[in-house]
Amino acid sequence: MSALETDGPVDPNPAEPASRPGTVPPSELPLTGERTIPGLDVENYWFRRHEVVYLQLAPLCADRDVLEAGFGEGYGADLLAGVARGVIGVDYDESAVAHVRSRYPRVDARQGNLAELPLPDASADIVVNFQVIEHLWDQSQFVAECLRVLRPGGKLLISTPNRITFTPGSDTPINPFHTRELNAAELTELLVDGGFTVESMLGVFHGPALRALDDKHGGSIIEAQIARALADAPWPAELLADVAGVASADFDLLDAEDAGVDIDASLDLVAVAVRP
Repeated sequence: MSALETDGPVDPNPAEPASRPGTVPPSELPLTGERTIPGLDVENYWFRRHEVVYLQLAPLCADRDVLEAGFGEGYGADLLAGVARGVIGVDYDESAVAHVRSRYPRVDARQGNLAELPLPDASADIVVNFQVIEHLWDQSQFVAECLRVLRPGGKLLISTPNRITFTPGSDTPINPFHTRELNAAELTELLVDGGFTVESMLGVFHGPALRALDDKHGGSIIEAQIARALADAPWPAELLADVAGVASADFDLLDAEDAGVDIDASLDLVAVAVRP
């Protein structure tokens, strides 16, 4: 599934109960389209697509002081808390902070602006920012803040939709909650200009089972879901069952160069960047 080299071995299923449909309790937070919510059949594809990155990069957080900048529902911060020395989560949304404090008590949830992280200099080993940077108005300022709070040698882990495949043919995001989407070259430039060294640029791809679902649903399981959402009508039972059955293991997280695939064809980009 993964071509990522970590500081330790990647458990092929480090959170097995959470990687199977139907085993994550529904969230109390509403599904708005801005954040991914676990435990919902219609949202399961997107949840698993996000979850695979947490699962595969979790070993980088083992026994480290971790900051998750923008934690959304909080399931990912809690997953990382299972291996990290400690996890601080910062989010601008007060309702999300209250939710995480109640649902995930091992995460130190704090309300704050990601452009002014409420942490001292050189206080974290790892900063995690998954599916968040595309929501930020000042991405460069956020990267500068990550550099500030990381210790020398610390790592910034970022995932974000690949603009080329997520909003093809346009610089204007389709998702109304996104401010600026990035391709691999643009994400690399943002990180390097911010003082980081990019250690890895990975891509999320459909594995064999999802490629089979693409073929089954007219060429794209993603487009099939979007069409149902836009129609505001009940989902066909077969499509709903297929979406609810997606697992995190159905996605591949690949180093494009090592795997011989085109990073520009990835669904999401995943960068591992190091503070000098």
